[in-house]
Amino acid sequence: MAEQNLTAPPVFILLGLTRLPELQLPLFGVFLYIYGVTVVGNLGMILLTKLDSRLHTPMYFFIRHLAFIDLGNSTVICPKMLVSFVVAQNTISYHACATQLGFFLTFIISEFFILSAMAYDRYVAICHPLLYNAIMSQTRCRVLVGTPYLYSASLSLLFTTKIFTLEFCGPNIISHFYCDDVPLLPMLCSNPQEIQLLIIFFSTFNLISSLLVVLLSYVLVLLAMCRMHSAEGRRKAFSTCGSHLTVVVVFYGSLLFMYLQPESAHSFETDKIASVFYTLVIPMLNPLIYSFRNQEVKNAFHRVFKKHCKLFN
Repeated sequence: MAEQNLTAPPVFILLGLTRLPELQLPLFGVFLYIYGVTVVGNLGMILLTKLDSRLHTPMYFFIRHLAFIDLGNSTVICPKMLVSFVVAQNTISYHACATQLGFFLTFIISEFFILSAMAYDRYVAICHPLLYNAIMSQTRCRVLVGTPYLYSASLSLLFTTKIFTLEFCGPNIISHFYCDDVPLLPMLCSNPQEIQLLIIFFSTFNLISSLLVVLLSYVLVLLAMCRMHSAEGRRKAFSTCGSHLTVVVVFYGSLLFMYLQPESAHSFETDKIASVFYTLVIPMLNPLIYSFRNQEVKNAFHRVFKKHCKLFN
């Protein structure tokens, strides 16, 4: 494997998921399929929630932005990853690596707080149904979406700038399938302790603060459901939260698996597996979860499909 001392803007070598030749082609097929489903599912959800007027509600406003984030996150990672399965040495330029890291951090941090906003929306819908339209106004929805984008872009710019304004030296090999902050830190010439502390602090803050909002929202929802007298009311309340709760469990479960591993079991290999899940698998699953578990989405699809069929006929 080629190595070089990095003083000028370097070209990095991404090791990818595996170096076993017999796995390259099967993995290429698997991830090409995953990316295809991700693009179709999330793009379809974005278009559907824009085209169908009955889906112009706060809940689907958040779902549309979640689909945009998932599509963006997967697109930043997967096409370059697919290249690694068909070339002998998968390289990425200095500027492309910085760009990939910047967009990845923006999308992944945004996802934390969009999921929190969606949990808050479900809390208002179930605990304050009569005030729902007043509380979840267009202005408040835009603030709940715009703030995560602004915050994540600022944090992404901070991390990317701090890493890529320092000099790299030593091996130019990244033991990952994309440019992530943690694998890049050992390659810095200067002591990366300050950046490491910033990454640990903000990663912990983002995970815990967003998870607390989700947990608090669902504790209040659960208490409200317990006070309901009719089984039908509880069933409707649960179905309202079911899709989002499934998405939350899958997303935070994969992240907690990575963060809460004991030090002895922690490695870049296990991080890669967790990364595959929350950067590629979850963006594919999210639109499927909202489609299969949601009758409103199915009805909207049929309405839009019939409408456009009539236009072409």
